[in-house]
Amino acid sequence: MTQKRDAILCEMGLGPIWRLRNKTETVRADEPFVTAQDRPVEAPIAVHPEPVEGQGDRASRIARMDWEELRQSVAACRTCGLCQARKQAVLGVGDVNADWLFVGEGPGAEEDERGEPFVGQAGKLLDAMLAAIDIKRGKDVYIANAVKCRPPNNRTPEPEETAACWPYLQRQIALIQPKLIVALGRPAAQTLLGVEVKIGASRGRRFEHQGIPLIVTYHPAYLLRNLSDKAKAWEDLVFARKSMRELKLKTV
Repeated sequence: MTQKRDAILCEMGLGPIWRLRNKTETVRADEPFVTAQDRPVEAPIAVHPEPVEGQGDRASRIARMDWEELRQSVAACRTCGLCQARKQAVLGVGDVNADWLFVGEGPGAEEDERGEPFVGQAGKLLDAMLAAIDIKRGKDVYIANAVKCRPPNNRTPEPEETAACWPYLQRQIALIQPKLIVALGRPAAQTLLGVEVKIGASRGRRFEHQGIPLIVTYHPAYLLRNLSDKAKAWEDLVFARKSMRELKLKTV
């Protein structure tokens, strides 16, 4: 392991040298892809509730937008109550032709101030996580959130709030066409898969979102509060990196 990698893992709280605790914890990248329907869940939840009257037309309009139109629409959006307390909406940031797409829950206080996702302490940890698998913000990776406005007190978005932003995230995915999606945390995973998700039970597996492989791991903000799970997050990153390599080989 290089000195640079050692330094990054130390910043993540996994240094000086991280190694798998035992073979049973090693994640495998040769497992078959599974869809949300193939994965047993205890109780589906309505993360995509039925749109209210007129929302179908709105979703259709968003589905035809280019990036500039999408930015303008998000900035002016008043579809749900989250717009009332926001300073600015946060569309996303990064390479719009990226192979990697990381999706979090929603903007926090600093993101609301600056208009960019993951710029606070959780953002610093995410940057370290990306660097640990040789990814740099802005290069071959796009970072977005399930909702584009900050929920009050950083609470979990309500289903109707997630539903209001869902067409925007769908359009971002369609425009980017990533090879791999990484869902950061339970709300993001549930939004993308449309069913209830337990992170612990979903780790180390590859799901699909509209034909795109999807991996679930912990949100960086959660890891800041639960340091013992950082090693599990590192396992997920190693799994994601191996999966990406396999996906790129398939397209050669």
